[in-house]
Amino acid sequence: MSAHCCDHDTPQVKTIANLARYRKILWIALTINAAMFLIEVGAGFQAGSLSLLADAVDFAGDALNYAVSLAVLASALAWRARAAMLKAVSMMGFGLYVLGAAVWSVWHGGVPQAMTMGAVALLALLANVAVAWMLYAFREGDANMRSVWLCSRNDAIGNAAVFMAALGVFGTGSAWPDLAVASLMATLALQGGWTVLRQARGELGGGAAVRDIP
Repeated sequence: MSAHCCDHDTPQVKTIANLARYRKILWIALTINAAMFLIEVGAGFQAGSLSLLADAVDFAGDALNYAVSLAVLASALAWRARAAMLKAVSMMGFGLYVLGAAVWSVWHGGVPQAMTMGAVALLALLANVAVAWMLYAFREGDANMRSVWLCSRNDAIGNAAVFMAALGVFGTGSAWPDLAVASLMATLALQGGWTVLRQARGELGGGAAVRDIP
């Protein structure tokens, strides 16, 4: 669950044999993750599922990671730190919202729609597998490959957790499985966002080398 805070390492441009194809794959991955973010946000509100909303944070973070990778291919590396700060603040803000909504739902919320939760969780898992397959097929180095697969594993765990929450809601007729998973994922988002924010601030304020990629 990267809320999880997965960062995809961008290979150096000189090591990429087919830069045009690599850009195309990054754009596809960015589009899939952005689309799944919108789908999960919409489904989360429609189904009353906070765990879907929490999982949407992951897709938003991954979409930003791919956007940063695309930008870094042609821009100064300092933009990675600036974009990471934006990602961190967004993750923490969304995490706080989900936690607050979970607390409110304990007393005022209803039971989410388990069928919608399960269907969207399975769709999210397929999306993550598709992205991982594309990036694995075009891996450019060991560090990038490890990053992609570590992130894919974490994403799959998040999707599986939402699916298990759906089963729990369906089996118990209670919102507690959804609230428990949502609270865990939101907490991870806060923790991960804070870690990214501290690192990015250190890179910007600690004299990190700034250079342009030729």
